[in-house]
This record gives sequence, C-alpha cells and structure tokens, in this order.
Amino acid sequence: MKTLTVPGTLEALDEIGEFVMDFGQGAGLEKKKIYRLRLAVDEISTNVILHGYKEAGIDGKLTFEAEETGEDITIRLFDTGVEYDPNEKANPESLNKPLEERPIGGLGVFLSIQSVDKFLYERKDGKNIHTFVVRK
Repeated sequence: MKTLTVPGTLEALDEIGEFVMDFGQGAGLEKKKIYRLRLAVDEISTNVILHGYKEAGIDGKLTFEAEETGEDITIRLFDTGVEYDPNEKANPESLNKPLEERPIGGLGVFLSIQSVDKFLYERKDGKNIHTFVVRK
C-alpha cells in the first residue's frame, strides 16, 4: 500500500494527480483508466478542499491510500472536513432538463463517479472516506 498526505489546499492537486498516475502506471493500468481514475480523484479532492475545508473556514489535510488487490486498483481519500457525500450531488435527472433549468453544480461529481467502476462514501469517526475502485 502506498500513502500520501497533503494539505487541504488547491495547490496540492498536482501532487495528488501525480500520486494517482504513478500508482496506476506501476499497477499496469491502461492509460485511459488512469486518466478516468485521476479525473474522479481530482474532482472529489477539489470538492473536499473547497466545500469541506475552505467554505467551512477550517484547515485540514487529505490522506490517500492506494492499493492493488487482485484485479482492482483502490484509492481511498480520507479527510476531516464537513460531512460531504458526493452521491447526494450526483444527480443525473437534471441532465434531461434544458440548460437554463439545471441546478448549478453536481455535473463534475456525477461524471467523476461514473468514470470509476465503483465509488463508495462513508463517514466514520469524524472522517469522510471516499473509495475509488477501477478494475484492470
């Protein structure tokens, strides 16, 4: 298992992206799947930073655990920000509405969750845990 801990700031996004890409390449994941995994992790990380920390006026860190188990690549994101379940923001129903009737936000979250094979969220012991799974 590989880990990374970074400050909960937008400046950390490049380092997070490199971590995801390096792990995916090392695990033999094809480029398209690495890109999709990075997209998902980047989008959720950005939301945690902006909404879980910055808007709440608190500082925090993001910790990542990456592991390869059988045919799966799993990355977990842990944060202590405001409780935030991306599944509640990912609303595909609004995609059928005209653009001017759609609510602002949520599309990036929806696309990121759709770009991985499995996405899970849980709140445990004061932490948000976001789990991204991609099959090889």
